[in-house]
Amino acid sequence: MERDDVTPIGIAVIGAGYWGPNLVRNAQATPGLNLRYLCDLDVERARRVLGEYSTVAVSGSLDDVLADPEVRAVAIATPAATHLPVAMAALEAGKHVLVEKPLAANFADGRKLVEAAESRGLTLMLDHTFCYTPAVSHLRELVRGGELGEIQYIDSVRINLGLVQPDVDVLWDLAPHDLSIFEAILPDDVRPVEVSAHGSDPIGAGHACVAHLTMRLSNGSITHVHVNWLSPTKIRTMVVGGSARTAVWDDLNPTQRLSIYDRGVDREREHKIISYRTGDMVAPALPEREALRGVMAEFAASITEGRPPLTDGRAGLRVLAILEAASESLANGGAFVPVQQVDGPTSSGGTTS
Repeated sequence: MERDDVTPIGIAVIGAGYWGPNLVRNAQATPGLNLRYLCDLDVERARRVLGEYSTVAVSGSLDDVLADPEVRAVAIATPAATHLPVAMAALEAGKHVLVEKPLAANFADGRKLVEAAESRGLTLMLDHTFCYTPAVSHLRELVRGGELGEIQYIDSVRINLGLVQPDVDVLWDLAPHDLSIFEAILPDDVRPVEVSAHGSDPIGAGHACVAHLTMRLSNGSITHVHVNWLSPTKIRTMVVGGSARTAVWDDLNPTQRLSIYDRGVDREREHKIISYRTGDMVAPALPEREALRGVMAEFAASITEGRPPLTDGRAGLRVLAILEAASESLANGGAFVPVQQVDGPTSSGGTTS
């Protein structure tokens, strides 16, 4: 039997473009991992990413990397359209897989990957990075621990100037971040039911550059996501309103990323009396650490401990189901579209500590 608690897991990073260098850096900094390869069709670019004195191997052949028995896992940072063939090749070679969002270009492809991983007993994990920030980890504890009470609404805003993507609209580019946070923090019995989406393309990009998504949940509450490539100011906030307290996440405020308000509206149903609470605000002290380091640590722990990671393949598949429903709604004038349900374990497993 392999001594996984002693021997670091050999890992290869596939893709040396925008996100690949971040995976390389964090793989090298994670004690449970041993970065053995950086694989990219442009081997010179891969060499530049690693630096002149790196001992990590560079390869332009995915087949060669997957044939190496010392490579037990891969981290994939290639375009979404390539996720199915690249991840499937890795799974068929017996490798554990970490893939950047989205899991695949569509729900059907994502389901193939989930089934392939589960049938082989391999880890399939999504790089849903924000789920591993200290603020979102604490928010998850508050929501799932009942500290906010029953969730009544979630409002999320993610806007910035660019980057306009050539191959996907703003929903597929930005909304996965917010949807993956919903997936991580909401209780297992609160699931998306249907989605409505509206968008516009004022600059002629060929797809929506500004979009609003509304999602009805199984407990009767709603969530709302606003994403935008055209805003001159950058905003990244989420308000999670509960019957007891409300949490506000402001990812761009380094001194107070999470605030918990004992303020809200109470209604005495029997006498139809509405009252307003104006209690205290608490800003919990949170550590500052790179979220991607937590992603890599969770990937290594999932492999070593033989358990699903927090952001497993099914979590990624649930995000794809919402995105596909949103795309259908967008094409049909914002009509509500049912969200395809994904059976099996939810994000209750794993750890973000």
